[in-house]
Amino acid sequence: MKCKISINDREKTKYSRQICLEEIGIDGQSCIKGASVIVVGAGALGSPVLQYLTAAGVGDLGIVDNDWVDETNLQRQVLYGVKDIGKPKPLAARERLRNLNPEVRFHMHYIRLERENAIDLLKNYDIIVDCTDNFGTRYLINDASVILNKPVVYGAIHRFSGQLVVLNYMGGPTLRCIYPVPPHPLEVQSCDEAGVIGSIAGTIGSMQATEVLKIILGLDGILSGKLFFIESVNFFPQVFSFGRNPRNSEIKVLGEYPGTCLGGDENICDLSLAEFRIMSEKLPGLKVIDLRDEKDKKDIGLKTISMPFHLISQKLHHLKSDGLKVFYCNNGIKSAIVINYLRRERGLDELYRLVI
Repeated sequence: MKCKISINDREKTKYSRQICLEEIGIDGQSCIKGASVIVVGAGALGSPVLQYLTAAGVGDLGIVDNDWVDETNLQRQVLYGVKDIGKPKPLAARERLRNLNPEVRFHMHYIRLERENAIDLLKNYDIIVDCTDNFGTRYLINDASVILNKPVVYGAIHRFSGQLVVLNYMGGPTLRCIYPVPPHPLEVQSCDEAGVIGSIAGTIGSMQATEVLKIILGLDGILSGKLFFIESVNFFPQVFSFGRNPRNSEIKVLGEYPGTCLGGDENICDLSLAEFRIMSEKLPGLKVIDLRDEKDKKDIGLKTISMPFHLISQKLHHLKSDGLKVFYCNNGIKSAIVINYLRRERGLDELYRLVI
């Protein structure tokens, strides 16, 4: 971080309420202006993180997200409004944030963070903020941060609860020191399945932004080696301490990350509608497993078993361990994810994707 950046008179006025803090002052504000932070995920957690870091005057902010704004996002992703629906999140975020502080330099990365691009994307920033919503990407960020020797400010939310921790800070514990092996994303409930109260994202995201500023300023009390957890219904906060496990922290190369690449379809067996009808004549009880949500459903002229993709973690036990299975969704991507998961994690075969 650069800590000898000049602060002009207008900036002294703009940031006067934080400059007057003895922990910050002009020198601290200079460090904030000279810092570069990358926020991975511009959704529920990313919204407050980006707003508060922008308002605080962080010099360079990177935004990584490959999603676009959907109406269902607005309940918790308060950076966006109805006019942003359909826009790529990084671009919509930049429009809002520039209005808040046009002097911050925003760097848009409208791509998915993957093993092939993680090191190149993250290496140019001082601090990484993990605002993602899937385990594969969280572990990818963790491992890349170890290789790059950069701190990660990690946040997660679920229903009415949230958690916060700073990882890999000055040789401190990493995510794998708490949870050595990630659960598979299709075996745990997502926010789509379990739901989440929007305000808990504001709580955890604001705390993430505070930890970022503390790291920039070199303050004591960084939440390294301590996992903060809060259950907000009964307002039950806890802090769990943990240490660095050298065996789980010596990461030299990036590995495999469940859920980040399950959609590959190079080995998927596709069935046309005509082929399925021929197959179903030989197997009269054969039905299509329909992964579409109710709002996306259009009659395809076949008897189906409804198993919406966003509820898949609750439904997997209903799938028999043998026998032919045919999956259908609108664009084939969700079918590929489920088929690849069942092959790799459950050892199933005779899995087909219906293409109409």
